[in-house]
Amino acid sequence: MTADTPYAAVRRAQEADRQAVLDVLTEAFTDDPLVRWLGPPGPVQAHYYRHLLTRPTAEAYLAGGGAGAAIWLTLPAGHTPGEEPGGGERLRALGQALAPRHPKGRRHLYLPCMGVVTAWQGAGLGSAMLRHRLERADADALPAYLEASSARSRALYRRHGFEDLGEPVHVAGSPPLWPMWREPNPSQGRERP
Repeated sequence: MTADTPYAAVRRAQEADRQAVLDVLTEAFTDDPLVRWLGPPGPVQAHYYRHLLTRPTAEAYLAGGGAGAAIWLTLPAGHTPGEEPGGGERLRALGQALAPRHPKGRRHLYLPCMGVVTAWQGAGLGSAMLRHRLERADADALPAYLEASSARSRALYRRHGFEDLGEPVHVAGSPPLWPMWREPNPSQGRERP
């Protein structure tokens, strides 16, 4: 599949799409090493994604007819995502370890989660979702931050201009998380209407 096919179409999720976003992300991360380390996938995971969607600056996207989903937050300078309620001891410990690494000096986009259901992984939906939001970020001169939870996702993000922001983070036997940063690329941004 290429990014130009209808299957790769990306659209902003609406209120009626919330459950679809939750379902895609929950299924996409079922076998993720970090999610498995945090605890049994399912309800806690869905609670985390549901909480993200309630944030005032949250933007959710669906791609591939509902096979991919992403949640982006726009954070003002001086802010980090903060602690997620009800996430359990491991999630809190991970959040505390990541907080000093999260850039605070500039307004930026934060991608806490992006996933594609297993049957569609590797088909280009992740790239389509990244391109869709990063084009607008480039036009707005807005940098972006995320934490890659696998070597495969880290490679994807690197292809889209993200660079490692220091060494990976490990907490009490957790799999590594790679903090990553992307400066805006004004030559890639398109003119806003």
